Amino acid sequence: MWEMITNSFLIDALDILIVAFLLYRLIVFIKDTRVIQMFVGLGLLLLLSFLANVLGLIVVGRIIGTLQTVWVIAFIIIFQPELRAALTHIGLRRGFWFFRAEEAIPSEKELLEAVAKLSKRGLGALIVIEREVRLNNWIKKGVPLDAEITAATLEAIFTVPGPLHDGAVIISQDKIAAAAVILPITEREELGYVLGTRHRAAIGISEQCDAIVLVVSEETRAVSLVFEGDIKRGLSPEDLTTELDRVLVRRTGRNKSPSPETAGDGKLEVS
Repeated sequence: MWEMITNSFLIDALDILIVAFLLYRLIVFIKDTRVIQMFVGLGLLLLLSFLANVLGLIVVGRIIGTLQTVWVIAFIIIFQPELRAALTHIGLRRGFWFFRAEEAIPSEKELLEAVAKLSKRGLGALIVIEREVRLNNWIKKGVPLDAEITAATLEAIFTVPGPLHDGAVIISQDKIAAAAVILPITEREELGYVLGTRHRAAIGISEQCDAIVLVVSEETRAVSLVFEGDIKRGLSPEDLTTELDRVLVRRTGRNKSPSPETAGDGKLEVS
């Protein structure tokens, strides 16, 4: 008897934990996004449906039932990019903490050196570093290179008026796979007031995959890192390394705080 009670308790506890985790991930996903507005609308429809059933309002109940069906269809159509991004991240093993492991990016020293030189020269740059999600479709849309990853090569690509400077470079399979790649612009309209096309393109591609994106601003020479739709701006070389450690789950023992020059207004977090 006691064993049956214990097993039932464990099953109920597991059931509650799974539901709590799913609700937590849902809240994190819709927080500060336009999706939450749709959920507020759905909540109002459910409340009206409940009142209609209690008060016996047959016609109102049927109308609300029809609106609920329309709501589901509209949600799928309007929020297709967000749903695609959510399903992509669910499918990645790093979404579960017990699968996470230390990672590395190819030729990191060369990439950091290239970013520093490009920033110093005031050359705009957009570098996409492929991870688990393959970027073959985007690579095909650019100019194929299959070149070694060196700071000199990256600097040459983004030097104006070179033919490949406009667009993004994609790092794939330890190579510079392609240049002059046109990336998707994020559909989050509010970012258009604070970010330029290059940064919005970086956010756009990061919303569709798990890539790490490095951005150098041509106007301000500021360096940014974009990951999963979040952007950290105005990073010093030390801050950039720290952010890479965080994203790649590398336990290096570093605990550096942002430099005074980049703290505060220089950093924008978008979720």
